[in-house]
Amino acid sequence: MDALLHVASDRGTLPLDVLAGLTLLAVLPFLLVMCTSFVRIVVVLSLVRSAIGASALPPNAVITGLALVLTLVVMTPTLQRIGHDAVDPYSRGALSQSQAFERSVIPLRAFMLRQTHVADIALFDRIAHRAATLPRRAPLVVLVPAFVVGELRSAFAIGFALYLPFVAIDLAVAAMLMGLGMMMLSPPVVSLPVKLLLFVMVDGWALVCGGVASSFR
Repeated sequence: MDALLHVASDRGTLPLDVLAGLTLLAVLPFLLVMCTSFVRIVVVLSLVRSAIGASALPPNAVITGLALVLTLVVMTPTLQRIGHDAVDPYSRGALSQSQAFERSVIPLRAFMLRQTHVADIALFDRIAHRAATLPRRAPLVVLVPAFVVGELRSAFAIGFALYLPFVAIDLAVAAMLMGLGMMMLSPPVVSLPVKLLLFVMVDGWALVCGGVASSFR
């Protein structure tokens, strides 16, 4: 009799596990974009491509794939802690689904709090008509948008710094062509190869990837 009850209970929990797995797969893209380093990385890489002037190269698939790989590298300590504190105990049956979810959120919150400004949390507290609280006690409905706004600000600041050398090349080429009287020649036709050569000589993609990855606290 006890064996039958045990089998029945296992069969009863199986649909719940499947439902939880499907729900996690459904929200995984949202978590990837909104709660990880993906936003800052993909925006910086896109701005670098725009600064070079080759609007279609590298393709969007390459930019997104590189951003995903860098996101995995940056988030590896957080993912390892989630696996150690939540996934492994849950797979052994030591935690319930709700307990595993609560434990998995803790490392993710810690990562987002390290990147988020207090002023952004206060802003979304006001938008949500909530009393101001300590940043570490901010709910996810406030912390997530504050984190994304901070990531966009950081990405645009990095993109501005990366834009300046390319703008200087464009201005120098335009002034040189004007001085030579070559008014009919479009400056981007000359500046694009120069920018590509400079970017390759300084190993630009490696510098950008290393810089944006090291910008996370």
